[in-house]
Amino acid sequence: MIDLFYWPTPNGWKVSIALEEFGLPYQTHLIDIEAGDQHKSDFLAISPNNRMPAITDSDGPDGAPISIFESGAILQYLARKTGQFGGATERDRIAVDQWLMWQMGGVGPMAGQAHHFLKYAPGMGHDIPYAKDRYRAETGRLYGVLDRQLANTEYVAGDYSIADMAIWPWASLWEGQQQTLEDKPHLARWLDLVGARPAVQRGQALHLDKRNTKPDPAAQEKLFGKKG
Repeated sequence: MIDLFYWPTPNGWKVSIALEEFGLPYQTHLIDIEAGDQHKSDFLAISPNNRMPAITDSDGPDGAPISIFESGAILQYLARKTGQFGGATERDRIAVDQWLMWQMGGVGPMAGQAHHFLKYAPGMGHDIPYAKDRYRAETGRLYGVLDRQLANTEYVAGDYSIADMAIWPWASLWEGQQQTLEDKPHLARWLDLVGARPAVQRGQALHLDKRNTKPDPAAQEKLFGKKG
């Protein structure tokens, strides 16, 4: 049994989707990031960077329990554990890993900042046109990279993999990032293709009712660490 420490955000969806795709039994522990649960000592013992998701696997390496934080590391661990979705050959694994790292270092941070400055910051009294333009444009550039890749492959790294599981939760929110798909037909095709997978739908639906897209000022203070 895997314990999933989770809240319904794009980063949380990466791992809930993966657990559904891998068919691994898991139980969910909600980490309410708007209430500040991510700062509690028991969670910090599992995820010292006070970010979710995290997991604890009771059947870790050599049969001993292990806790893992950082969504990319969790996805790689689960792929190795099960022998699925990580690439069948060394060349395949390299392709999967590079696109996974591309998401971790590019799409996640840039789309996350786009969400913050376009959606949350103005309500906190920080309407910054430069930041809006910067992160909206960089997110668009990254989606252009992805569209060009998907012109040549059905899924991001060839076969369906943890790279798709990592990228899709963020890319599926393209409208909130003020992006367009009109000039990205291959990205649009891929979003529909991945979004139609039953495991993806189950993973995204996990406690979706808890998702609050317009947190109040008190929640923003807990979520972003300071008042607006």
